[in-house]
Amino acid sequence: MKIVTTPDPRLRQRCKKVTKIDDEVKNIIAKMRKASLDWEKAHPFEMTSAMAAPQLGFDRRIVIIREDFEDKKNNNFTALINPEVIRTDGKVEIDYEGCLSVPFCYGLVPRPKKVKIKALLEDGTPVRIKAEDFLARTLLHEIDHLDGILFIDHIRDKKDAFFLLNDQGDLEPLDYDSKIKNNVSLWGKDE
Repeated sequence: MKIVTTPDPRLRQRCKKVTKIDDEVKNIIAKMRKASLDWEKAHPFEMTSAMAAPQLGFDRRIVIIREDFEDKKNNNFTALINPEVIRTDGKVEIDYEGCLSVPFCYGLVPRPKKVKIKALLEDGTPVRIKAEDFLARTLLHEIDHLDGILFIDHIRDKKDAFFLLNDQGDLEPLDYDSKIKNNVSLWGKDE
């Protein structure tokens, strides 16, 4: 399946809550896992950490999170259905984020260090997850997708905050004023 990218308006919509975990929902999850791994094969310098359903055009509150962020060979993802942020905590830290739906662009994004969420697993089991650092950042990024928010929306000081992944897998600074500000397609909405 093709990844939905900016400026597609589906990325800016709030997704519908899953009311029943049926075959349709399980099929969406399977497609998300497959699309994540297919995308990764085509991008040798990048790893799919997670994906949200709207990134494949599904209007459902579903995300998948890779079980091991350090091992690209570990292809296991955990599905979280109707994830909700209960609270965030800790110092706000700025770090790099990228997104399958904003191709080749990375940004320095402020996020709280810790998060507590609740969700349902694929089998319907309710869970509460306490996360910090990269896992917290990833969960917040994906839950944002379910509300029509992209990582680029969190970047307030746009000067020196955007980067492009080059052919060697390195990040190069992008000049906001000349390359991004005038490229409305990156945001898919008015600033």
